[in-house]
Amino acid sequence: MKSEPKVYSIEDLQRENTTLWDGVRNYQARNYLKQMHIGDIAFFYHSNCQNIGIIGLMKIIETNVIDRTQFDVNSPYFDIKATINNPRWHTVTVQFKEKFNKVISLNTLKEQFTAEELLVVKKGNRLSVMPIPEKTAQKIILMGNH
Repeated sequence: MKSEPKVYSIEDLQRENTTLWDGVRNYQARNYLKQMHIGDIAFFYHSNCQNIGIIGLMKIIETNVIDRTQFDVNSPYFDIKATINNPRWHTVTVQFKEKFNKVISLNTLKEQFTAEELLVVKKGNRLSVMPIPEKTAQKIILMGNH
């Protein structure tokens, strides 16, 4: 799950412990959020910064949460087509789990994984939420702890 550190960083999550992962406005990314289960582990990925890459882990603690920013006319995530009775955007609540000792850079990920193993290394992929196969996830966790 990607976030720009200027908008919301892993340090913000560590300080707050939990947060609603709001503002996702891509249907495929939203669909991936809908597939998450309580207890799932997610990677926190810093994007659009000097040290792009995976920086830590978070745990999904609530699923199928209505993203309230879609109703807020003052929010950059406002959706004029969304209504309280027919919301278009759902998300999850996450909890801080771990910050890695170092960023696992996008370049390192590209060296270690194929696009089939890890969607974030696929050329042109800009999704903010993507699934990761279990085998790939285990390798990344080992990389983050060394």
